[in-house]
Amino acid sequence: MKNPATAPIRILLVDDSAIVRHGIRAAIEYAAAGRRLEIVAEAATAADALREAQRVQPDVVLLDLRLPDTSGIAICGELRGVAPSARVIVFTSSTDSRAIYDVIVAGAHGYLLKEIDPAALVQGIVDGHAGRSVFSPDIAGRMVDILRDGHARLDRAACLQELSPQERRVLAAMADGQTNKDIAQLLGLSENTVKNYIGRVFEKLGVQRRSQAIGLYFDNKARPTTP
Repeated sequence: MKNPATAPIRILLVDDSAIVRHGIRAAIEYAAAGRRLEIVAEAATAADALREAQRVQPDVVLLDLRLPDTSGIAICGELRGVAPSARVIVFTSSTDSRAIYDVIVAGAHGYLLKEIDPAALVQGIVDGHAGRSVFSPDIAGRMVDILRDGHARLDRAACLQELSPQERRVLAAMADGQTNKDIAQLLGLSENTVKNYIGRVFEKLGVQRRSQAIGLYFDNKARPTTP
């Protein structure tokens, strides 16, 4: 039985670039300074990450968001499912507020940017393994705004459920690039009726422009399902 006080922190490193993985490994080894951190597996794709996480049962998963087969956001919850004890720390160059909010909702325990220095990366891994949430200073400073914006998007997404079947068809046609005249022909309606439907869609979604309604439509379709 391993002694938690002396056992190494076992890390699964997930990044699609072999060169980047090599650099991260070297940085961790250089900055560990006597702390026992061990990269026990690497993965370049989401599928490999899930397979390796199940196989090695790491303590920490260091996860990039940009993967060739799907995003890191999409597999956050699945990683927790196949390796329940693992702490998932996103390690990426993306500062997108939507991505940060989505990975937190999906169960990530931290969000570190690749511009971080090696010593801070090692400390983040140690802190994450100890059960603390870890965020790069810039991310931590924006957290209140990120959470507020994310909740607002979820509130608007919930309003999609209030649309009638016909209003949903109108919104889907708008998202497909159809003009009001096209939608009228497609649904067998007059253009004035289509305008009325669009007005009701805007009102229910709390938006003022066509682009906002379409953006919300695609945002809701792309949102990953979390456990």
